[in-house]
Amino acid sequence: MKYVDEFRARDLAEKLAVQIAREADPARSYHLMEFCGGHTHAIFRYGVQALMPATVQFVHGPGCPVCVLPVRRLDDAVEMAERHGVILCSYGDMMRVPGSRGRSLIRAKADGADIRMVYSTLDALAIARANPGREVVFFAIGFETTTPPSAAAILAARAEGLRNFSVFCNHVLTPAAIGHILSSPDFAPGGPARIDGFLGPSHVSAVIGSRPYEAAARAYRKPVVIAGFEPLDVMQSVLMLIRQINEGRAEVENEYTRVVTPDGNRKAQALVAEVFEMRPSFEWRGLGMVPQSALCIRAGLAGFDAEKRFALTEKQSREVKSCECPSILRGVKKPTDCRLFGTVCTPDNPVGSCMVSSEGACAAYWTYGRFRDRAQPAEAASA
Repeated sequence: MKYVDEFRARDLAEKLAVQIAREADPARSYHLMEFCGGHTHAIFRYGVQALMPATVQFVHGPGCPVCVLPVRRLDDAVEMAERHGVILCSYGDMMRVPGSRGRSLIRAKADGADIRMVYSTLDALAIARANPGREVVFFAIGFETTTPPSAAAILAARAEGLRNFSVFCNHVLTPAAIGHILSSPDFAPGGPARIDGFLGPSHVSAVIGSRPYEAAARAYRKPVVIAGFEPLDVMQSVLMLIRQINEGRAEVENEYTRVVTPDGNRKAQALVAEVFEMRPSFEWRGLGMVPQSALCIRAGLAGFDAEKRFALTEKQSREVKSCECPSILRGVKKPTDCRLFGTVCTPDNPVGSCMVSSEGACAAYWTYGRFRDRAQPAEAASA
């Protein structure tokens, strides 16, 4: 296959659906977590769930970097802009995420804070060059995919002598989160949820490779298949997971071989290692404190670390009590289990981060009509 359209071909999808139905054991069920929010949107956009037998169910994971950022870190970013008067540069999908008391970056901007949406770290560097008398902070979020550009920006600022540029680092790591999820009470025997296998992240794995998932697969006896984002990628990966589960295997396999290799992008990894080091622990929204799951800027580059340059206050940050984003991110609940979904919480008035981000599960349900699932049990009962 050479072109995107080939990975969306209806005839091939139908053949794969038949093969999946043939190999899925009707006497058992398969609960497969798609870790990446891009997979969640592909599943709903292309109706992949409708092509699965009833025994195959997708569990939505915490693979949305905007969604998993804890409220406290967002509140810290707002404080930098409002209290310290910096020019805060952020990717667009963070702008509308509600912080404590519903205060988002875009609301702080409306109240006068100098917060600017950027498309890349290059934009943030350009703003720092154009404003030598102002402090410029890049609000860095994301998994391993977006970490190399942040590292490159810090090294570029050092090389140019841009002393007014710093980075507020919130980069998190996926393999640690997978292990944390599997070790949680939610997925223990008798717990409220279940996972039989993982659709591994795509873009993340292009950077780190497929090997980092092997430890979790071995330790928890759960197969992982690195899956591409197109519908046929997802379906082929489901078939590979079903085969592993049926055979009692728990290995890391790579469906996305056109992009991902076992060792990943060594140059990008070296760049990240030069600038960042591991944090002992980091808070994820929905998962709590996860050991060895995030990066911070090395001491030798502390001058570019916004957390060290600006004194941030201790604050009581809090979620909206009735918002189920934390449970949705853990894979314990679905968006339609939330009382706010589609009523108080909509894309025009997001209460939780899962409705804001283009990779959020709530946004996927809303955008592709899955909110209608809420009505199905009542309709079935009246039939």
